[in-house]
Amino acid sequence: MDVNNATQIVYQRPSLLNSQVVHYCPGCTHGTAHKLIAEVLGEMNIGSNVIGVASVGCSVFAFNYFNHDYVEAAHGRAPAMATGIKRVLPERLIYTYQGDGDLASIGMGEIMHAAVRGEKITVIFINNAIYGMTGGQLAPTTLPGMVTNSSPNGRDVETTGYPVRMAETLATMDGAGYVVRRSLHDSLNIRKAKKAIRLAFENQKRELGFSMVELLSTCPTNWGLTPQESSRFIEERMLPFYPIGDYKVNSEISKVKG
Repeated sequence: MDVNNATQIVYQRPSLLNSQVVHYCPGCTHGTAHKLIAEVLGEMNIGSNVIGVASVGCSVFAFNYFNHDYVEAAHGRAPAMATGIKRVLPERLIYTYQGDGDLASIGMGEIMHAAVRGEKITVIFINNAIYGMTGGQLAPTTLPGMVTNSSPNGRDVETTGYPVRMAETLATMDGAGYVVRRSLHDSLNIRKAKKAIRLAFENQKRELGFSMVELLSTCPTNWGLTPQESSRFIEERMLPFYPIGDYKVNSEISKVKG
């Protein structure tokens, strides 16, 4: 038997991801999102023409993992920084990578106005319904009744208000060309998430305005659940409140989507 011929590589790390020990907790799907972005950029063969903008939060070190240009923005300011870079370097593909605390709390103004202006940037939005890096406090996306370190009796909407549905909100902006929500809780939805990320970048290449992919993501450590339980939490608790769907898709992208 020819041992060399018997070896067949069926999967390997995307070329745009560095060989790096990750700092994310076991079962966290930030790594899955990173892999999807790297795979899409590699398949589009535009890795050398991309600049990512990292946010503050668990993904603050995203730049460590990608083998393309990356910069770090102040808390909530990633859309503003991405706007500046895109306007100076319009030929480059620019994307932000933001969690829900960064995007939907202190960065709410920046993301809303980037969408209103129709900035030709792509936003990858990780929604895990909690502040992860700072210890699991209530976030703008925390579900009604959800227990967090700062809401031990569950989120009371009478005193803290209701969660913000960012995809639905940003889809109402005239400047938005592609706004969708996907999930990372199982293999089928991961494949759908990858396709959405590809279309969001296609939207930017075609200069069709602002684009965002919201990804429902796990946080086993701060949810106090195992990775398997965390996937079920998304399916049973998050999906009913944050439905997967296409909230705004430019007609030209619809043709690409098929």
